[in-house]
Amino acid sequence: MLMCKQSAYLTDAIKRCKSIKQVHQVHAQTITRGLLSLYPSSSLILTNILHAFTSLLTPPPPSHHPHLSIRYAIAVFHLINNPSTFCYNTIIRAHTLLSFSHNAFLFFTRMRRLSVPPDAHTFPFALKACAQLRSLSLAKTLHSQSFKFGFSADIFVCNSLVRVYSVSDQIHYAYQVFDESTQRDICSYNVLIEGFVKAGETGRARELFEEMPERDAVSWGTLLAGYARMNQCREAIELFERMVALDVQPDNVALVSVLSACSQLGELDKGKAIHHYIEENGIRIEAFLSTGLVDLYSKCGCIENARQIFESCPDKNLFAWNAMIVGLAMHGQGWLLLDYFSRMVKARVQPDGVTFLGVLVGCNHAGLVDEARRLFEEMETVYGVPRELKHYGCMADLLGRAGLIREAMEMIDAMPMRGDVYVWGGVLGGCRIHGNVEVAEKAAEHVIQVKPEDGGVYSVLANIYANAEQWDDLAKIRRLRDCRRVKKSAGCSLIQLNGVTHEFVAGDSLHPQTDEIYVVLNSIGQHQSEAF
Repeated sequence: MLMCKQSAYLTDAIKRCKSIKQVHQVHAQTITRGLLSLYPSSSLILTNILHAFTSLLTPPPPSHHPHLSIRYAIAVFHLINNPSTFCYNTIIRAHTLLSFSHNAFLFFTRMRRLSVPPDAHTFPFALKACAQLRSLSLAKTLHSQSFKFGFSADIFVCNSLVRVYSVSDQIHYAYQVFDESTQRDICSYNVLIEGFVKAGETGRARELFEEMPERDAVSWGTLLAGYARMNQCREAIELFERMVALDVQPDNVALVSVLSACSQLGELDKGKAIHHYIEENGIRIEAFLSTGLVDLYSKCGCIENARQIFESCPDKNLFAWNAMIVGLAMHGQGWLLLDYFSRMVKARVQPDGVTFLGVLVGCNHAGLVDEARRLFEEMETVYGVPRELKHYGCMADLLGRAGLIREAMEMIDAMPMRGDVYVWGGVLGGCRIHGNVEVAEKAAEHVIQVKPEDGGVYSVLANIYANAEQWDDLAKIRRLRDCRRVKKSAGCSLIQLNGVTHEFVAGDSLHPQTDEIYVVLNSIGQHQSEAF
């Protein structure tokens, strides 16, 4: 009788646990009081301990390894005599939560081998693990199993199937599951919209969005993110304006997506209006949102505004630091950029490839050759960041501009991979500045091999020949360009006036005020001629 009372007391204590440490303490009490020697009460207590423990688990940061947590859960699971479906669901969920997807499937396989019947909760947990693995074969296996046990019509199983087919790049299967489902909720639509967005099919995502009987912030944010990712910036801004007009509170995904769209278009006024909306509605500017604002102001030429936003952010993460460093690089503030990089390192934020690309670009624009050399060398040796082609391309451009053509060629010869357009293009640009015809020909040959349709390389080489007065070679390269029918991409400029963005393409006459513009340009040209 006393044992039963203790068992009931500890079972209640387990249910009231608020931390993993408390679960461990209650578990220790069950051992010291000898309650685990009793059956079947021991299995009930252990089941409750397992459930309480896994319910308190949270996905750890990438830098942490949750092996101890999952080992504890497994140890408790193996102490249970004849684990029930609930126990298997709990341990599968724990493995999935901590991204031990393969082990989640091992427990599912064991469950089936021992003829423990799955229920409606089993398949969503297993399918989530399958989505992490992006395994189409396992997805199909679980799909057929859900049919076999009569859970294929369950809304949670259907939503999980749509997600796993979407992340496995099988959007047609995802849509088929959705289309055949008799039960749909907002999550059903959101999952499929996300699938279409990831597949780059924003048109179909928009159609599904318009069909939704009701929408939430996730619906709007997912479609906005898709537009921003596919560079459909006008659509993103229009959708956001419609969202605000309907009094739908945007989440941070929607806000960052529309800020990205504004920065890509150079829509500073609209970006400022969104910033004002954030402040007016008391939305906390955390690291994610701060990064979007820094990126907006940097790309739209307001670097001081970007710095103010960055400095006011209390929890600066890698992405926030990268946005600030890249912004400073765009504005050619090399020394200030290096100061921010030093602050980043002191704050113990580990730099990545984007960080070093921004640093090297900033050094390039500011002509800081020695600093760039040092940091390029320290990338792997000090910071453990592997060099990529984009880093070599930046260094090639920097050395070329500085006239260090031979050093650039030595670097390329020592590269562990083959140079691309940007690497050889950097050398070619340096040769144009410093008139090195011999190396320019070699660099141009490599660029043409990698990207024969690039018309810019022919123009650069032609300019080099013209400056060197090698007229025969100039005529030869022009004939080669004409023979291959290669055309240089037309230049494009954007200017914003009274909230309207005007786009001008070289050689184009589609602007409605083309005649008036050319009259003004000709007048300016005439005044310049008279002045000289």
